[in-house]
Amino acid sequence: MSPEGRGIAGLPDAAGSTFRILHVSTGNVCRSPITERLTRHALADRLGDPLTGGLVVESAGTWGHEGAPMEAHAATVLGEFGADASGFAGRELLDEHVIRADLVLTATRDHRAQVISMGHSAGLRTFTLKEFTRLVRAIDPATLPPLDQGMVERARALVRAAAALRGWLLAPDVDADEVHDPYGAPISLFRSIGGEINAALDPVVTALTGVGARY
Repeated sequence: MSPEGRGIAGLPDAAGSTFRILHVSTGNVCRSPITERLTRHALADRLGDPLTGGLVVESAGTWGHEGAPMEAHAATVLGEFGADASGFAGRELLDEHVIRADLVLTATRDHRAQVISMGHSAGLRTFTLKEFTRLVRAIDPATLPPLDQGMVERARALVRAAAALRGWLLAPDVDADEVHDPYGAPISLFRSIGGEINAALDPVVTALTGVGARY
């Protein structure tokens, strides 16, 4: 399995040395797989190794198709971004996924509400992807721990800072924090959604790693 494959998600925590990012959508065959694999691809691109720094990225669905393959159009779009779509298997969102996650990023506000309703003190670490992006853009990187203190500490501080801003930096409209479902749509919509997700991830990965995208 490649470095971006599902296998890295199963690594155990070692004395708090791992920061787990969980992407959530409905079926875990379209949006959250795209987001998971684009996140891993961006981390690998900037760090050289997706395991560097202890960041682990995985995904699940609130109505997840357990064991299902990624939708073909989603896999195609990932390939067009240079990301690896191989070895994916859908998962149903379970309590254990939320308990282990340090940051939960959902496709929509409904998904966010469903995660929070599961309990496990998830409210302060669960955001929609676009909501988290908006909040991260407002955070001064100089206020985060320097990278020489470790990426895990920096990531945890980023989540705390975003949670503190949430009540102050509101969405401009009700649709601003949504990533719409392309399931069953032509590949053109998958490409559009993939572009939205990729653009939303860019400032997040930059804040986490301190490294901008290489264009």
